[in-house]
Amino acid sequence: MKPLPVEDLEHVLSHTRSLWEVARGRRLFITGGTGFFGSWLLESFAYCNRKLALDAEATVLTRDPGCFLAKAPQIANETSIKFLRGDVCSFSLLEQQFDFVIHAAAPTSAEAASRPMDLMRTIIHGNERVIEFAEACGAKRFLLTSSGAVYGRQPESLSHIREDYLGGPDWLDPNAAYAEGKRVSEQMGSICAKKSDIHFTMARCFTFVGPLLPLDQHFAIGNFIGDALAGRNISIRGDGTPMRSYLYAADLAIWLWTMLLRKTDPDSNLSVYNVGSGEAISIRDLARTVVEVLDSSLQIEIAQQAQAGRRLEQYVPDVQKADAFLGLRPTIGLREAIRRTAAWQR
Repeated sequence: MKPLPVEDLEHVLSHTRSLWEVARGRRLFITGGTGFFGSWLLESFAYCNRKLALDAEATVLTRDPGCFLAKAPQIANETSIKFLRGDVCSFSLLEQQFDFVIHAAAPTSAEAASRPMDLMRTIIHGNERVIEFAEACGAKRFLLTSSGAVYGRQPESLSHIREDYLGGPDWLDPNAAYAEGKRVSEQMGSICAKKSDIHFTMARCFTFVGPLLPLDQHFAIGNFIGDALAGRNISIRGDGTPMRSYLYAADLAIWLWTMLLRKTDPDSNLSVYNVGSGEAISIRDLARTVVEVLDSSLQIEIAQQAQAGRRLEQYVPDVQKADAFLGLRPTIGLREAIRRTAAWQR
C-alpha cells in the first residue's frame, strides 16, 4: 500500500493545525484503523503529530497487526502508533488512560452484507465493547463513524437529508442490517453521553473518493476510475439515475479530526453531523465526469433504460450544520478529487 500523497497530508494539516493542541501529549485509541477511513486517519495523525511535535500516541485495534504493517510499512516506521491485537467485540481492556476514542470499525464489504446476522452482531457488540473501554480508560471524547444509511430511503421530495430527519430503514429487511446496527450504536452512544462525562460525536458518513478507495468493489466511482485507468469503457449496471455526492478523502480526514478535537456545544455531551458533500450528481453524470477527466476516448455503457415514473433514488446529505457549527465545507472539488485518486492509483 503506497503512502498517501504528501500534498494531501499537508492539506489536512493546514486545515486542522489550530485543533491539535488539545491532543498534545495525549493518547488516542482507534478501531478500524486498517480500513479506508482508518488508514487516512492514521497517516494524517502521524503526519500532524510529527510536524507539530505533539508527542501524542495512537493505539490501533486490529485482528492482525503484522498483516497490516506488511502492507503499510510507512505506518510500521511510526513510533507514535502502537497496535493492539484483538477482535472489536472482545478485545482486552488496557490499563491506560486514553483521552480520545475513534470507533471506525464496521464491516462494509459485500461479503459481510451477505451475512446480515453476523454483520449486525459485530456492529452492535463491537460498539458496546468500545464504549465500555472508553468509560474504563477515562476518555473525554468519542467519535463514532456512523452512516447516512441510518436515515433509510431518502424521500424524492427531499433533495438533501438533514440530521433532524426522523425516517429510518425498513427493520424487517435483512439488507438493512448495517443501517440498523448503526442506529443502535448511535442510541448506545446517546445513552452513555447522558450518564457520563464523555462527549460523543456521531459522524454520519455518506460517499467518498480518494486514494485507498477500492476500484473493484461496490463503489461506483471506484469502479469507474478503475475502468478508465484500464482503458475500458465505463460500465453502469443500472439506469444511471441515482443521485450521489462525493467528498474527497483528505476533506473527510479534516472533518473527522475536527469533529473529534473540537467540542461545539458546552451544554451537551452529544453532537450529530452529516459528513459528505452537498453537491449532488447522477451516476450517469458521474461517469461522464470520470471520462472527461481521465480519458475522453472512452464510451459509457448503461445496462438499463430509465423508466418513467420510477422512484428517484437519492443519497445526498445536507451539510449546512457542519458548516455552521464547525466551519466545515468541501475544499477539493469532484474533478480534482478524481484526478488525484487516479494519479495515486497509477
